[in-house]
Amino acid sequence: MPVSDPVADMLTRLRNAVQARHVSVVVPGSRTKAGIAQILKKEGLIQDFETMRGDTPQSVLRIHLGYDENKEPRLRGMRRISKPGLRVYVQKGEIPRVYGGLGVAILSTSAGLLTGQEARRRGLGGELLCYVW
Repeated sequence: MPVSDPVADMLTRLRNAVQARHVSVVVPGSRTKAGIAQILKKEGLIQDFETMRGDTPQSVLRIHLGYDENKEPRLRGMRRISKPGLRVYVQKGEIPRVYGGLGVAILSTSAGLLTGQEARRRGLGGELLCYVW
């Protein structure tokens, strides 16, 4: 069954896997989801991810979740901002700081998916996809 908001579906699967203390989670693949996973990996919130091909034409992302030495998840929370029913766009001066810089805002810009800090540095605005902390 098709999903109306694939990014929100990915975030929900990640949230549920972290709460259940799973080692990894499987998500239907797309370039946007792979870009979000790449940002999460770069920020140290997940361990790794891999794109796999199955029997179906659509690829699958396997995301390996990261935990610290006390077995606490590195990925604490996620919030979808721009939704299919209400798109949220920000200019370069309006990019929010998530939890005073402890979190990450993920934007879809003309230069691809960027963190809020990187978009601010490049002077780009775009669609505010989600907050992750």
